[in-house]
Amino acid sequence: MNRLTLTLLGTLACIGGCAVTPAGPTVMALPGSAKTFDQFRGDDASCRQYAFQQVGGVSTNQAATASAQGSAAVGTAVGAAAGAAFNGGQGAAVGAGAGLLAGSVMGVGAAQSSGYEAQRQYDHAYIQCMYAAGERVPISGNLISAPHPAGNLPPPPPGY
Repeated sequence: MNRLTLTLLGTLACIGGCAVTPAGPTVMALPGSAKTFDQFRGDDASCRQYAFQQVGGVSTNQAATASAQGSAAVGTAVGAAAGAAFNGGQGAAVGAGAGLLAGSVMGVGAAQSSGYEAQRQYDHAYIQCMYAAGERVPISGNLISAPHPAGNLPPPPPGY
């Protein structure tokens, strides 16, 4: 192998090490008030499996790696084509190397986005499943509560 190839492979290996995300939910769930810890553990295992299926059976690391590899492959192909068009056979090799490097750098962002999105979908499916099983889960945002009875409505703001 020549020096350029070794440099590119080393760079790609370093970049690939940056896309490590946790396996499993990143949210905390607690046993429901009427649940034993053993029931909670059963629900947790079942909901982890459900969430894994909802993201297509792909872990966040697998999604990130596939995205990074795709970007590197596209960058290599485009670089080789551009190099061949401008400088023939030797240009194709240089263009492929430059394309691999550029595709790898761009792939880092794509890998992180893919991993984040897979983790977000996993967490949402896990929370939905645990909530449906009667476990306590974090809920963010505004909650819609039952409508107020007619006699207990707050007064209108001044000026209406």
